[in-house]
Amino acid sequence: MPKPDRSRLTGPFEQAITACRDGWRVLRRRGPGQTKFWFIALLNGIVAGFAAVLFRRGINGLQSLLYGTEDVRLLHSCAESLPWYLILLIPVFGGLMVGLILHRFTDDGQDRSVADAIEGAALNEGRLEMRAGLASALASFITLSSGGSSGREGPVVHLAGVISTWICKQIKADGITGRDLLGCAVAAAVSASFNAPIAGALFALEVILRHFAVHAFAPITIAAVAGTVVSRLEFGDVREFTFEAPSALQFYVELPAFLILGLVCSLVAVILMRGIFLAENFAGRVQDRTGLPRWLRPAVAGALLGAIAIFYPHIIGVGNETTILALQGNLLLYEAIVFAVLKTVAVVITIGGRMGGGVFSPSLMVGALSGLSFGLVATAILPEFSGESSLYAFAGMGAMAAAVLGAPISTTLIVFELTGNWQIGLAVMVSVSLSTALASKLVDRSFFLTQLERRGVHLAAGPQAYLLALHRVSSLMRQSDDPRAADRDKCWELIQGGIYVDETAMLETVMPVFDQAGVALIPVVSLGRETATPDLRGAIFYVDALKAYNRSLADTAAEEHS
Repeated sequence: MPKPDRSRLTGPFEQAITACRDGWRVLRRRGPGQTKFWFIALLNGIVAGFAAVLFRRGINGLQSLLYGTEDVRLLHSCAESLPWYLILLIPVFGGLMVGLILHRFTDDGQDRSVADAIEGAALNEGRLEMRAGLASALASFITLSSGGSSGREGPVVHLAGVISTWICKQIKADGITGRDLLGCAVAAAVSASFNAPIAGALFALEVILRHFAVHAFAPITIAAVAGTVVSRLEFGDVREFTFEAPSALQFYVELPAFLILGLVCSLVAVILMRGIFLAENFAGRVQDRTGLPRWLRPAVAGALLGAIAIFYPHIIGVGNETTILALQGNLLLYEAIVFAVLKTVAVVITIGGRMGGGVFSPSLMVGALSGLSFGLVATAILPEFSGESSLYAFAGMGAMAAAVLGAPISTTLIVFELTGNWQIGLAVMVSVSLSTALASKLVDRSFFLTQLERRGVHLAAGPQAYLLALHRVSSLMRQSDDPRAADRDKCWELIQGGIYVDETAMLETVMPVFDQAGVALIPVVSLGRETATPDLRGAIFYVDALKAYNRSLADTAAEEHS
């Protein structure tokens, strides 16, 4: 029998390898405009989907090891049988590891999450911090595995953003492409986490990119589907929750009650968000006054969590078991209220203690418990017009999460895709509409945008506010050798009058000075020591600042409407 010709067998394979190498070379040199950008979006979605799946699998595996359970969905039931000192020490050990990681690999000892992805999309061409991002993912992984009371979706979103940042660096992507790739990665990660491709795509557009541009929709949808496929290959096409719908008459009569539930959940959401911020401020003051090393702060938070978990292990981890009990209506009224309060306290301690993690899953649990509590009262007052109290748990879950995330569209779709029930979708829409409307007035639109506002990043007000932070004075000023430079005597006269800006300042600092001083130019100086005389470097003219600002507004509008 004649031997096969190896050149015939290996020839096509070698040609394919050569073509891939040539394509990658072009991609690195010229960017995605020379190739199929959708292929990059697909690849991005697959990698981000695998990252989300591995993150979830890893947490489940480490939780099983630490708490000795085979089914992490029954985590708190298993923890009830453990010795009290293990329940106390596991989160302390986890917090210590988290503190050391964040202290070593971040400049501020804080984890990175969804807010940083939003900031990266708005101000940094879709790029995120890679070193700090990877450290934050590891820290959140340890927190969630060792009993921290937060969610896995926030860390997964940022981890996906780190992946897209690496891809952007490889292909030298511009700002629009970088933001689109970030949206693709986030969509895939959320879709893989919830088996919800529609909600994943809209979450990336609504929360991260904060616009619904047509040019971004197709690649983000492709990535979301890719992430969902990866998740279904691993976990199967299963829904997280099931619910038997009530009769149509009962449901429609109850719709006004869901409006009231939306208002209640918005207030609970505001309490949760403000509680986290108050805890961060309080812990910061205690840390400063006592000289506590920042790497010990998460361990102290872990000790507080462990102390609560000794008596109420329901707060451990994401809290899926308690959430399912609430959605099935298998809790008494006092149990639902107590668990909602304790979970809120646990989330405040976890995030305020800088242990890492997200707020989405905790908001689902607190929302389900709050909704069930409301439903038990409502159905007891008007039993003849009421259906199942568990329906209120579903609606409360969506209303609470939407108010925290500031994402009414994607949150409604997540709940709908988790259940596949159209009546639940309507109930959630009714509750979400009022919960987001009220909560957005009591905070800066959402938890993430309020986080950024506290850092001095003004994204909540829209592009007209944050675009001023993109331009540095030194890049816009007219230097002394410029033919159109300002008169030096005039500049020194203004300096002596206290009207000047440092060359490192941004336009957001300069524009208020123009408004207050009513001048056509402001001297730009280099400030040394406090006693040194300012060194005149040039001047920034009002007309130049306005031109730069208008160009940014035009570019942003063009991107959002393309």
